[in-house]
Amino acid sequence: MKAMKKVFVLLTAMMVLVPSIALADDHKEATVKTPAADLRADLDKLLSEHFVLATTFMMKSFEDSEDADEVWNKIDQNAKDMTPAIASVYGEEAAAQFEEIFSSHNDYSDDFVKAAKNDDAEARKQAEKEVEEFVNEFGSFLATATEGNLPVKAAKEALAAHEQDVMNVFDHYVNEEYQKAYQSFRKGFNRMFEISKALSTAITTQMPEKFQNKKADAKAADLRSNLNALASEHFALATLEMQKGFNQAPDYDFVTWAENQHTSDFKAVIQSLHGEEGAAQFEKVWQQNHINAQTNVVTAALEDDKEMRMKAEESLKMFAEDYGAFLASATEGNMPQEAATDAIWTHEEDVLQTFDHYVNGDYAATYDSFHEGYGYMFGIGETLGDAIVKQMPEQFGAEMMPESMPDTGLGGMSDNHSISTWIWVAFGAMVLLSGGVLYRRKAYQ
Repeated sequence: MKAMKKVFVLLTAMMVLVPSIALADDHKEATVKTPAADLRADLDKLLSEHFVLATTFMMKSFEDSEDADEVWNKIDQNAKDMTPAIASVYGEEAAAQFEEIFSSHNDYSDDFVKAAKNDDAEARKQAEKEVEEFVNEFGSFLATATEGNLPVKAAKEALAAHEQDVMNVFDHYVNEEYQKAYQSFRKGFNRMFEISKALSTAITTQMPEKFQNKKADAKAADLRSNLNALASEHFALATLEMQKGFNQAPDYDFVTWAENQHTSDFKAVIQSLHGEEGAAQFEKVWQQNHINAQTNVVTAALEDDKEMRMKAEESLKMFAEDYGAFLASATEGNMPQEAATDAIWTHEEDVLQTFDHYVNGDYAATYDSFHEGYGYMFGIGETLGDAIVKQMPEQFGAEMMPESMPDTGLGGMSDNHSISTWIWVAFGAMVLLSGGVLYRRKAYQ
């Protein structure tokens, strides 16, 4: 704990000293809670969940897994969940057109799986042709809808890259190239957040008054999005790893490898700030009371060992308590300790519930729990991010939309690199040390 507090203090000092960060006149108004940031966060969640579900379905369908149909149902629901977001911006007619285009393209996932299972080269070629048609149609739709703020070429290139990411994951999986499969998963997952940033910035540039002249790529919005990406990838990998472990699947070790790569991203930042000793301490705490505890939950299920399960839950509760206290201290009380601890434990419960439903063969409940738990991670940016900007408001100014946007290759999007990416990753390291923090918003509330 002491070492981690030092890391936080050092990180804060580094941010203050970064010369590219100018103090904004309107810093008192800096917040992650703007209509533009909300739009970007909504698209972050919907698009990234689509990627996770699509790749998961294709792997499970190829293996004839019993839960494949429930994953498919969630893919369909994800597409329907996108429709209200489109309707809120462009109206019901455009939303209906969007849903028709987007929902139909999900069928291609099944087409690729069937082609692979039957070793049907012609069917594969036809599926690729349909994907190309989707890219052209949907790219044109997005360019038209945004009135060119997202140029048609850029839109099509982004969509084509996404579709290739999905196929890379699946093809490597089919060929039993599991490390490459999960490398492709991580790359494709993070691309969805790039697409979300480009699309949300195009929309807010197109309709500045609708979004109170706020920017979707403002510093605070970047912070919120990056925290969400890091936290949600952790949840997606953790739940998949536990399922693969329970099934004793051949790719289990490689999902674990992907999780370790995820941890290494954080460890490298900690080492750059606090040396090898601090990095080693971080890794020990993260692995022992969190990742290893989740692995022990799987082992307990396989061996029907109730005592091991109880001890694993105790480790996770200890993790929640320790880092609830850490976050409260690190944010100088902007995130209350009790609320932080409760929220961390709720995240752990989401992971456990998703796994328990899976073990019990209740796959509808499994993916209902997954959907809820995945969405829960996207409150991280709003809650932790807001605590950070309240603590350091001078670092998060310049929220207002300028009169013109620089052209960066995605239709006038501003990359907004005035704060280095590694600093945001460091913040992500801190939030994932907590296991994910926000005030829970259940569907029935």
